[in-house]
Amino acid sequence: MVIPLFNEAESLPELSAWIDRVCKAEGLSYEIVFINDGSTDNSWEVIEGLASTFPTVRGTRFRRNHGKSAALYIGFQQAQGEVVITMDADLQDSPEEIPALVKGIREGGFDLISGWKKKRYDPLSKTLPTKLFNWAARKMSGIYLHDFNCGLKAYKLEVAQAVEVQGEMHRYVPVLAKMAGYANIGEQVVQHQARKYGSTKFGMDRFVNGLLDLITLAMVSRFQRRPMHFFGTWGVLMFVASGLALAVMGGLKLYHLAQGLRPGLVTEDPWFFIFLTTMILGTQLFVTGLLAELMVRQSSKKPKYSIGGHINQAS
Repeated sequence: MVIPLFNEAESLPELSAWIDRVCKAEGLSYEIVFINDGSTDNSWEVIEGLASTFPTVRGTRFRRNHGKSAALYIGFQQAQGEVVITMDADLQDSPEEIPALVKGIREGGFDLISGWKKKRYDPLSKTLPTKLFNWAARKMSGIYLHDFNCGLKAYKLEVAQAVEVQGEMHRYVPVLAKMAGYANIGEQVVQHQARKYGSTKFGMDRFVNGLLDLITLAMVSRFQRRPMHFFGTWGVLMFVASGLALAVMGGLKLYHLAQGLRPGLVTEDPWFFIFLTTMILGTQLFVTGLLAELMVRQSSKKPKYSIGGHINQAS
């Protein structure tokens, strides 16, 4: 289990005991990897205490808040089990779903199974943006899941470690998995529970960030390895527009001369400015595409996060 958290100290003991109880009842070996995303409460101290009670508990602490995507990324790199399950730490995801998710990966042949909270207990301010994101993600990706943003998911280990989750892309992990070549994606209806402790971390900033990341994902999914195809296409259109403007400008000059009229200065013709603007835009787009191509070919660095400590770090 990979569980990112931010200020969830109250729920961690109950969650750990619940996971332990379910897994032991089903005969499942397990580990819990808590990623403490810069919590300002005593979450880290609670995790240290849990590690002494449950030998299967491991933890990593960020020095500051990097976000859920960063926490998942680090957790995925540390995971060791055959099946990786992610869930939120706020007890809104039920550990009772774990056996069915594991079975779906092992026996169903899925690369990834995403939970679907068919009945939700979230406020309208959270459910409406979620519905919008889900609709847009379905249209953009061709993956017809009801709930992309559900934190309860199961992955094959190789899938979890193949996706690079950055920004706010944790909402769209199934899309990232498909982009990485893992297209066998399933869905499972899961129970959603009302928050028991603390308060929701969802706000308008996440609404805006999620929308921007969706646009980014739409672009990256099509042009990640060939940015010149995007910028170059628009550059060509700008050059065509500049050529048309130049032709119109030249045609008008010839017409005025044929009529015995004084053509006037080029800079007095509005078509000159259309020609000039489109030519500059076309050049800038081509240069941008070229630079993006060079960056894609040379970029091999992994994201770095400020980590303040580990508990039971795997060797």
